Amino acid sequence: MNTKLSVNINKVATIRNARGGSLPDVLKFAKDCYRYGAHGITIHPRPDQRHITFKDVEDLADEFPKSDCEYNIEGYPSDAFLKMAIDAKPSQITLVPDPPHVLTSDSGWNTITHFDFLKDVIQKIQSHQIRVSLFIDTHLDFIENAKKLNADRIEFYTGYYAEMFPNDPEKAIFEYKKAATFANEIGIGINAGHDLSLENLHYFKSQIPNLLEVSIGHALISDCLYFGLENTISMYLRKLEG
Repeated sequence: MNTKLSVNINKVATIRNARGGSLPDVLKFAKDCYRYGAHGITIHPRPDQRHITFKDVEDLADEFPKSDCEYNIEGYPSDAFLKMAIDAKPSQITLVPDPPHVLTSDSGWNTITHFDFLKDVIQKIQSHQIRVSLFIDTHLDFIENAKKLNADRIEFYTGYYAEMFPNDPEKAIFEYKKAATFANEIGIGINAGHDLSLENLHYFKSQIPNLLEVSIGHALISDCLYFGLENTISMYLRKLEG
């Protein structure tokens, strides 16, 4: 099956914000990603707006409902985040268990401890006909509870995979393969993201059955510095073939 590539553009906003101006143009960059073949755009607006701003959320919302581009907003489901994300009417909201101070997402939901909280949040989002994905680790109990919560998809946190991959690819992928098999058995969709790159993406894709979408930001934006945006998008798409 074809796995969709969603480009996380947070780092582009970080570069823009460093100078306080409008360069690089975040909206143009997102539109160009789609024009060059990416299937979606991911953003993770944080309360301090240190990369994606609330205006970016609105600007992207104005653009992408007009196209087939998947618009994915991820973040911690505070009341303020939920209002902003739901108002933007994205294709998907990915719920991430990040407190405001963290540098980047580094773990998934404990869907047992947070079951009641997530149940209310998921129902609220889905009442607006928006797909819900839960950022999650490979624990089978957590995946089973994601299904019980009626989440549409899970997104595997792949930081552990990326860390182990250079030394032992088979060990790195083992728990993900087992978790993906279980997710397929119980009928919940699979996304993946965090530290996926040109070096480790194809192997991950080849080992995970029915992988629907990958969200890639830091590595892809870094590769653009060497290869250019259009070429980089093509390189990542080729890694997802087969």
